[in-house]
Amino acid sequence: MKYLALMAAGVMIMAAAQNGSNWRAANDSELKTLIPARAPVEKEHIETEFRTASGITDGKGKYIAGVVLITAGYAAEGKYTNFFITQVPIKVGDLALRAGEYVFGWRRKNDDALDVKFYDAQSGKLLGDVEARRLNRLGKIESFRIAPPAEKAVIQIGRFGMNYEFSE
Repeated sequence: MKYLALMAAGVMIMAAAQNGSNWRAANDSELKTLIPARAPVEKEHIETEFRTASGITDGKGKYIAGVVLITAGYAAEGKYTNFFITQVPIKVGDLALRAGEYVFGWRRKNDDALDVKFYDAQSGKLLGDVEARRLNRLGKIESFRIAPPAEKAVIQIGRFGMNYEFSE
């Protein structure tokens, strides 16, 4: 009986680690080591707006983070709005992303949704689209926020959000 209880506890701990429950919001000093002042996007280095930086960490050196790009005056204007880094494979909506650097931009689809296009930051290659749905929440609306999975695994753009999950 004790053996079964120990096995069950081990399975629960492994499941918690896989579903991201040990991830927490990254603090400003952690984000400052990760978010560049100028994000490498295609052949340019586009300024970032650090006050909009948001991210999560597993506390063991792995991060998922992003920031709003200041694109005025760059070729990327209108195409990209955010720089995004993931150090673990994730799935945003139905789009699988490996560990790497990405950029995304969005266009309003209708009153309740945005069409978000993800690109490889280095090449500018389109990787796919994700729909961000209007969030039903009260309180502060942030320009960009990544919520830890224990809270609700969502990447928020203003009043809209895209669900994410960890993948293998």
